[in-house]
Amino acid sequence: MNTVDLGIPSIRPQHASPGSTLRGQRGFPEAAREDLADGTLRQNLRQATSTIQSKRSAAVREVRDWQKLRNAGSALKWQVTDHLPEMLEQLEDSVTAAGGVVHWARDADEAGDIVTRLTLERGASEVLKVKSMATQEINLNEVLANAGIRAIESDLAELIVQLADDTPSHILVPAIHRNRAEIREIFLAAMPDLDPSITDEPSELAEAARRFLREKFLDMPGSVAISGANFAVAETGTMVVVESEGNGRMCLTLPKTLISVVGIEKIVPTFQDLEVFLQLLPRSSTGERMNPYTTMFTGVHEGDGPEEFHLVLLDNGRSAVLEDPEGRSALHCIRCSACLNVCPVYARTGGHAYGSTYPGPIGAILSPQMTGMSGTDDPNSTLPYASSLCGACYDVCPVKINIPEILVHLRAKDVDRRRETRGDFHSTWDMALQGASKLMASPRAYDLAVRSAGPLSSVLRGKNIGKVPGVLPLVPGWTDHRDLPKPGTSFRSWWDQHEKDRDAKQADPAQVPSDEPSAQDGTTTPEEQG
Repeated sequence: MNTVDLGIPSIRPQHASPGSTLRGQRGFPEAAREDLADGTLRQNLRQATSTIQSKRSAAVREVRDWQKLRNAGSALKWQVTDHLPEMLEQLEDSVTAAGGVVHWARDADEAGDIVTRLTLERGASEVLKVKSMATQEINLNEVLANAGIRAIESDLAELIVQLADDTPSHILVPAIHRNRAEIREIFLAAMPDLDPSITDEPSELAEAARRFLREKFLDMPGSVAISGANFAVAETGTMVVVESEGNGRMCLTLPKTLISVVGIEKIVPTFQDLEVFLQLLPRSSTGERMNPYTTMFTGVHEGDGPEEFHLVLLDNGRSAVLEDPEGRSALHCIRCSACLNVCPVYARTGGHAYGSTYPGPIGAILSPQMTGMSGTDDPNSTLPYASSLCGACYDVCPVKINIPEILVHLRAKDVDRRRETRGDFHSTWDMALQGASKLMASPRAYDLAVRSAGPLSSVLRGKNIGKVPGVLPLVPGWTDHRDLPKPGTSFRSWWDQHEKDRDAKQADPAQVPSDEPSAQDGTTTPEEQG
């Protein structure tokens, strides 16, 4: 066994390699604008996410100690990030002792090379894959294809995406952006032996996929399968894969060689800790008490399962995330997708707008840290702004990742970077916030602004401010999509008048200003409202 030095690095940890699928070609605002115009996409997303939300809520209500489970999951994840080097070495020892082989991959390119070499050495021209975010992240299917190896996705949703030459848009349901009519057309185009009379009934579509995949399971030249893992137990070297279709279990048990690509953050300390995560994950992801298939395997066993097991431990920017004390909890994610399903931004744009394997709120904090935010032209620099900061993602996260807090942290880092870059700090937002900063730093200027707002708004019709011409920064973008209430009397103006009225009343108790609210009319003054 080779010794791996995982102590505090003497140089800055490297970010994910360019070969990763963690950065799109366009920034989020541009991509989202296009997706917002797709009515079918928005309808598919609304129906799917609302259904998953309802199931999750019902499953969570059954657990009386749900918050204690969340606290336990969070504590265990902090234990992992605080002791990751030691636990990785313990995991390597445990896997090796069980007959497996551990490979270390610094980035996506190294991981792809390792998997390709192992596959070619076994003479495989096709490999079966279990649904895996890590293999999607390293663009493994394309890497294998360049070496003449065809990767076949065995998960139904991943198969749909693959046959459509598409990319996933959701962590749990990769084909969430497709409806069943579209899936029927995809199958007819990609499965030459499929009966053209097939309908778009889910049972018929599932049966077509089952027949297509069963032939692949029973005829595996070279007999190689590739998976990821939901959890890797440092204590025992056990890999855990949870899924709902049974395809994963067939991939994990039928082939002669199994290769698992696992992110270094997927570790849990002990086998007993699975008790916590196997309650949190299914309820948060699919809204089930437990997953239909939970497969655990440890190394190799003669006459039972694969004859060879290779574990590829993937960094690819995770060490760079670990380096940031304020952002490292993004590594706690157990890929349940609960944050996507409640996010109002994701529900309207879908996952492709994020440009990364990891969409939604978790992707908005994970992808920029893994790749770095290199400049204004970097699409990932826009991801921390792809949020309303409503906090719904934090409320549902099973391991209590404070996503809004990390989003604000990353926004601050982006502003600091742009402030230090000549010519970069001149966007509309920058100018507006610079102006607001100067205004609020001067009591006299602030007082003049708030006193002027009321009289100026009196020339506007109606109760709200309509669309404002693009003269002022930010305001037009706000009023194009929202009703902005007209400002009323400022507190300072109200207070000055209140003091004058009080002095006048003390001088002449019989004098009561006509505009002073009375107790009989049921109204309250600002000071009574607190």
